[in-house]
Amino acid sequence: QLQFVESGGGLVRPGGSLRLSCVVSGVTSDYYAVGWFRQAPGKEHEGVSCISSDDDSTYYSDSVQGRFTISRDNAKNTVYLQMNMLQPEDTAIYFCAADPLPLTSQLMCKLPISYRGQGTQVTVSS
Repeated sequence: QLQFVESGGGLVRPGGSLRLSCVVSGVTSDYYAVGWFRQAPGKEHEGVSCISSDDDSTYYSDSVQGRFTISRDNAKNTVYLQMNMLQPEDTAIYFCAADPLPLTSQLMCKLPISYRGQGTQVTVSS
């Protein structure tokens, strides 16, 4: 059973930055796909950015491409999401998710979620 602890959310003005962190526990190897998702009120969740099982590829949704950067530190079982140039439409609960299957980054972000955390609130407002 995978477990997650997300942190780093908060209130930021448009144009600002935040860095989210997610510690993943319960993994038995470094070979797992992981990603960040978000869900705004009244909307379906969206795969924002994901890393493949073999760490070989990353995926970004069109809405965050060029502004967000995902990374992982396997020694710490931690995945990060650096978010720059934040806009009000980025406001949502951000949660991380993982899957022990050998997934590409795009599949991780597109397929139904297997394991996920509770999330952290990100609010972008002036």
